Amino acid sequence: MTDSTMDLLIERVFDAPPEPVYRAFTGEDQLASWIAPAGFSVPKDSVDLDVSVGGHQRYILVGDDRSTTSVDMTYTAVLENELLAGEERVAAAPGGHGEFMRTLRLEFQDAGEQTRLVLRQGPFTREAGNEAHANWENAFAKLDTLLSE
Repeated sequence: MTDSTMDLLIERVFDAPPEPVYRAFTGEDQLASWIAPAGFSVPKDSVDLDVSVGGHQRYILVGDDRSTTSVDMTYTAVLENELLAGEERVAAAPGGHGEFMRTLRLEFQDAGEQTRLVLRQGPFTREAGNEAHANWENAFAKLDTLLSE
């Protein structure tokens, strides 16, 4: 990592035990309902998951302006209800931010009736990292709603 890049670290507590939080990341319909930040949606039919080491997480983000970004992650570590990690390839439609690679690691820590999620993702430029942080917080607000239903 150079001085111009950073890894994002977000720690967040959800009011649900690890199993439903983990399922929200590993269920196609659930993931589609919350993963998109403000100004975007994820069509349910674009989500394809094979939650296993060497498997994948794929979906398309569709912007309100109809721009598209594809996310294709290959899982490098999977431990049910505890850990998801992988390497993501993110590709924007022509005119977007191009294509880039990054890693994502999600730890689901049991805190009784709550889950402490530790998210690490990167590398990012500082500006892109700040934008990613805001996008995750926006998506996590939707995840809070999903978990309370």
